[in-house]
Amino acid sequence: MYTMDELKKFCYGCHKCRLAGTRNNVVFGEGYENADIMFVGEGPGYYEDIQGRPFVGKAGQLLDKMIEAIDFKRNNVYITNVVKCRPPENRNPLEDECGKCLDYLRWQVKLIKPRIIVCLGAVSAKNLISPDFSISRQRGQFVKKGNIYFMPTYHPSYLLRNELAKKDSWNDFKNIAAKIKVLQK
Repeated sequence: MYTMDELKKFCYGCHKCRLAGTRNNVVFGEGYENADIMFVGEGPGYYEDIQGRPFVGKAGQLLDKMIEAIDFKRNNVYITNVVKCRPPENRNPLEDECGKCLDYLRWQVKLIKPRIIVCLGAVSAKNLISPDFSISRQRGQFVKKGNIYFMPTYHPSYLLRNELAKKDSWNDFKNIAAKIKVLQK
């Protein structure tokens, strides 16, 4: 079993896919390494690539507010992405790119041992729950795999473009807060 520092070192040296050739920084993930809740997005954007940190742009600021609204802080959850390098022009990561990074994400999950993984958007849900997952039809429903509950919800960047979807995501986050209280007892 790797340590988080060993896993970071492997990831920072990764050149398994084409994204390594265009990145400024690997965006490994950050937060509490024994977190009960883990948030997984699709891939880093421009600001994340520049800073080497996940969710630091406008979508990240919204995510921080959503996390705080359920009485958590960024430093007591763990935040990462399916792919660790920015796809060009912020496109969705391709299936083969996700496939190359999934081992890093699986190791992060093994080390952190979250009780809930929040899949932020369709790319995350398709890679973590099921390849045929539909975010519009299945969002907001817990899916249990092993000892982990997965909660698919809209990506914060989608919420910035679609104000009406915020209500659905707020309900999802309230359900996350209620579920984690039960699990922590």
